[in-house]
Amino acid sequence: MVKKVFVILLVLFFLGASAYYVFVNLGGKNPIEITWEQKTPPPLSGIYFVGIPQDEKLAEAFKEMEGQKNLRPGSSLHTIYEVEPAGKLDTMKVFIGLNQSLTGEKYETRIFAESSYLLATIRGNKWVMPGPETVKEELKTYADSANLTLTGIYIDQIISESEVRVIAPVKE
Repeated sequence: MVKKVFVILLVLFFLGASAYYVFVNLGGKNPIEITWEQKTPPPLSGIYFVGIPQDEKLAEAFKEMEGQKNLRPGSSLHTIYEVEPAGKLDTMKVFIGLNQSLTGEKYETRIFAESSYLLATIRGNKWVMPGPETVKEELKTYADSANLTLTGIYIDQIISESEVRVIAPVKE
């Protein structure tokens, strides 16, 4: 009986250690790097989506902006979740855009008047990256320690599958 318990505990230990090892190697312990950028956030051109997260039009909007990004080397995809859904059937409002000018009736431009912003850089596998609320809390903590006030707008810049930046404009 004691041997069975010991073997079970040993197996559980190795499973836990292996899971932790994989988590760390995927970037799960990578810190969120935050810097204060003394420049205006980049203007964005793109489209709005209003609807539920399960709507096919959301995927179509992302595909369209990915296509535009591929036509413009050096551009990156940005999202601003103005209304975040609490569940799968809740309405969301998201701006999906690029940091380059797009022309056409369906494209809107977002210009930011703030002269500085906090930039959070998150690196790691998408399965172990911190969630949006964790990143927002880190940005708020940094802003408080530097006596800065954030506007409450958070712009996600998708660099790659393993790197995301969050731009948080600072109130004047």
